[in-house]
Amino acid sequence: MLNPTMSIGNVTVEIRDHVMLIGLDRVPKRNAFDLEMYRALAAAYGELHRNPDLRCGVLFAHGEHFTGGIDLAEWTPFLQQGRFPELPAGAIDPLGLDERNRLRKPVAMAVQGICLTIGLELLLAADIRVAAANARFAQLEIKRGIFPVGGATVRLLQEIGWGNAMRYLLTGDEFTAAEALRLGLVQEIVEPGKELARAVEIAQTVAAQSPLGVQATLASARLARTHGDVAAIRRLLPDLVPLLSSEDATEGLQSFVERRAAKFKGR
Repeated sequence: MLNPTMSIGNVTVEIRDHVMLIGLDRVPKRNAFDLEMYRALAAAYGELHRNPDLRCGVLFAHGEHFTGGIDLAEWTPFLQQGRFPELPAGAIDPLGLDERNRLRKPVAMAVQGICLTIGLELLLAADIRVAAANARFAQLEIKRGIFPVGGATVRLLQEIGWGNAMRYLLTGDEFTAAEALRLGLVQEIVEPGKELARAVEIAQTVAAQSPLGVQATLASARLARTHGDVAAIRRLLPDLVPLLSSEDATEGLQSFVERRAAKFKGR
């Protein structure tokens, strides 16, 4: 169990009620992802995944910039072997590439300044995204003679369409927060400095809902994305049945009858 506020490697963790705030903290290096940061972030996701008191995560970064991308010198030996760096026991890959072992709770993400390569792929793996007006994005691996392997080639076209995705994947060009909003890549733009507070506000709203309902909704939507509409539709009623006998469902109905806010327990 994590303390309410602590650091793991280059990542800070703060617990606010049922929300976990996870902050990248390698400010002098523009939050470049070295192996320590990647593993620390994965460990934090693992705690969010397992802890029944936590209902939603918020990923953000300390300093002026979200991230300048991966520390390529540290990552190259692993990539040359065709694999990602190994993770500690109980960790969850924050890129969400393994559907069998993916974080089952939603993550809101707050972005400011530059957000490059793995930063954009973390954004694509997140569920709700808030950007500061000064945020700038780029998937620039092709400028380094490689290509994105953290999910961008799959998820960016799902999010913004083929032509729009190829426009930025094949050029490595930078785009602004305003363009990200136009494309649907982020859901809100706020004044610089207010992105974290807004993401936390959204996460707290999510955390006030039934955890069982939230996780079932997320799982259903992900199933549709990865396996198609038919597979997801087939699971709708079967996955609803166990929820109907939960304490949360009883509380939801009772709160409706009594015209009050529900107090969900996640069981």
